[in-house]
Amino acid sequence: MDVLVGAYEYVVANSDRFLEALKVHVTISLYALLIAAVLCIPLGIICAKKQWLTGPIMGLFNSLRVIPSLAVLIIILPLMGTGFGPALIALTLLACPPILINTYMGFRTIEPSIVEAAAGIGMGPRTILRKIELPLALPLLLSGLKTATVEVVASATLAAFIGGGGLGTFIINGLGMYNFSLLLVGAIPVAALAIFSEVSFAWIERSVTKYAR
Repeated sequence: MDVLVGAYEYVVANSDRFLEALKVHVTISLYALLIAAVLCIPLGIICAKKQWLTGPIMGLFNSLRVIPSLAVLIIILPLMGTGFGPALIALTLLACPPILINTYMGFRTIEPSIVEAAAGIGMGPRTILRKIELPLALPLLLSGLKTATVEVVASATLAAFIGGGGLGTFIINGLGMYNFSLLLVGAIPVAALAIFSEVSFAWIERSVTKYAR
């Protein structure tokens, strides 16, 4: 209990520093997710439609999934140095695999007969994509975005190791000084952000997939 009180008192006494770290954490997470989504949703659709691309591209991104988050950050460090930019690139790489793979799987599980029927009534490729394929693939696509969001929010704490800032700074400093109140200043908001992301995406999934129920 004293540890929690100490964490609360620290936040009250250093509210500007805490809010700045929270802002950096949320910003770097959102940017990483946005970049990953812009890159990997179209790429996943292309892979689903052009099977000759599936092997090399999916193999590359699947290999990223087995690399630990901290290892990605350490690999980036000698290549790009420290700061917000390298941390953003590392987090974007972590966000890409679940988005790409789930987008691919979402489009591959669509029955070809549905697409053929839509084409048979005069729909063009773009209309089919927008009105038929995307709604059918949306549950898996959103699931990939949810997984990527939770992973990025949690892994963004490690960005502090390479000078990326964010809430991870409090965790690292707390561990280094054996100050568990300071550690909780970073850990509790990160856990809350991860839970909020999970719940928010679950609500979005239920809202946009009502047609399936």
